[in-house]
Amino acid sequence: MFCTGSPSAVNAMVFSSSVFLFAFLPVFLALYFIMPWRAARNVWLLMASLVFYAWGEPVYVLLMVASIIVNWLFGLMLGKTDLAARRKALLVAAIVFNCLVIGFFKYEGFVAENINALFGTALVPNLELPLPIGISFYTLQALSYVIDVYRREVEPQRNVLYLGMYVACFPQLIAGPIVRYQTIQDQVVDRKETLENFAGGFRLFIVGLAKKALLANTCALLATEMLDMGGPEIGAVGAWAGLAAYTFQIFFDFSGYSDMAIGLGRMMGFEYLRNFNYPYIARSITEFWRRWHISLSTFFRDYIYIPLGGSRCSKARNALNIAIVWAITGLWHGAAWNYIGWGVYYGALLILEKFVWGRALGKAPAIVGHIYTIAIFVFGWSFFWITDPSALLQFWQAMIGCFGMTGSSTFWALTAWEYIPVFAICILASTPICPFVKERFLAWVESRPPVMISEEGIVNPRRLDTPALATFDAVPASEKRAAVYRVASFAYDIALVVLLLTSCASVVSGSFNPFIYFQF
Repeated sequence: MFCTGSPSAVNAMVFSSSVFLFAFLPVFLALYFIMPWRAARNVWLLMASLVFYAWGEPVYVLLMVASIIVNWLFGLMLGKTDLAARRKALLVAAIVFNCLVIGFFKYEGFVAENINALFGTALVPNLELPLPIGISFYTLQALSYVIDVYRREVEPQRNVLYLGMYVACFPQLIAGPIVRYQTIQDQVVDRKETLENFAGGFRLFIVGLAKKALLANTCALLATEMLDMGGPEIGAVGAWAGLAAYTFQIFFDFSGYSDMAIGLGRMMGFEYLRNFNYPYIARSITEFWRRWHISLSTFFRDYIYIPLGGSRCSKARNALNIAIVWAITGLWHGAAWNYIGWGVYYGALLILEKFVWGRALGKAPAIVGHIYTIAIFVFGWSFFWITDPSALLQFWQAMIGCFGMTGSSTFWALTAWEYIPVFAICILASTPICPFVKERFLAWVESRPPVMISEEGIVNPRRLDTPALATFDAVPASEKRAAVYRVASFAYDIALVVLLLTSCASVVSGSFNPFIYFQF
């Protein structure tokens, strides 16, 4: 019921593992910065990324290499022709190729299982293929490259090794963010690795590692325990506590991994776009999805929603476009009916929010919007969390008290109360309180008004996102304030060192370390 992905994923290398932290990363960085030429560093990054992937996928690394070569050839062919018909044919062929690759390896078993169940006989063989790690991420990146070449938004990359480095780059390879080629095309050959970027990236990596190792993994203990016990045994208290734990687990797991990926990229001179912007403070579901997994939302918007017609059409067609995008979004997340249900759930809510109650929600007090949004996304994670339909129904029954407050257990036996301090920390970490305090302090140091709000009247992401938190620079207005600033900067780095040591200790101790996104 608790999805951890394919069997091959068990041996995969992830950032929150001892082999990555104490072997792969130090060796990679040492050799990377020893090499004096950009070409050598790019090739080394490609080679290291292939080793990183092959650690858990020794066979499927060939599939990724084949995907790189084929999409590289499509890009070259698109760059060599101006004939509209031929360009469209090449684009269609590229889309079909990539969809067939991901469709076969990710959905063959799901399709076979459901067809056979429908007809009551084994009409279609279920090959039970292990899911290639990260296939959904690197396939979307390769496909976005070909589409952007078709749209003439980027020039085709003529060096297959450089395109391979972009697709296989290990920081964002198995869990995102989805990095579009046009975002980093100039950085492939003209990025600059500086001590300032390295330090800022390393700080961000530490923040992400702490999110994963200290918060997500701790919450995962309670979530897994409640799910394993089942609704009748845990009752309403256990069900809500388990769902709350999973709500924090999935956020800190994925946002933490994104922070680590962005930090690693910055250490090497890449500037990846942020992937999370405090989604749990959203006041509507529309806003929530503008803040959650931004790279994926942007991909589906630019490559599916807008080409379908977006919102520049009739209301009926707009609603259909939203429904199509969210059905695809649900299916993209996993080959199971619960993910399709999850996509339908959000598609229906977004349609209703856009055409029915969205305007009233916008006029309501902020607290109403927050409560409404929290209720929807917390309940929505139950679809994502529980893959067994019967277990999901039983869990919903427990949530509304069908098995009593604590089921067949007692309040103390459930142990949910032990996680109250962890939940308190998670709530604070889900809000921009830390960068808010930091911005207030830096404004005082520089003797200026704090810059918290953008021209559009919303929270300024440059001031309040995690990458901003990882930097600590100011020009003090006086010597006295400069002294305070130096002390605060030192204390900040000491705090990060403590977080790093604590996170590493958790990893080395072999603490529970699940990775939700292996199914992608």
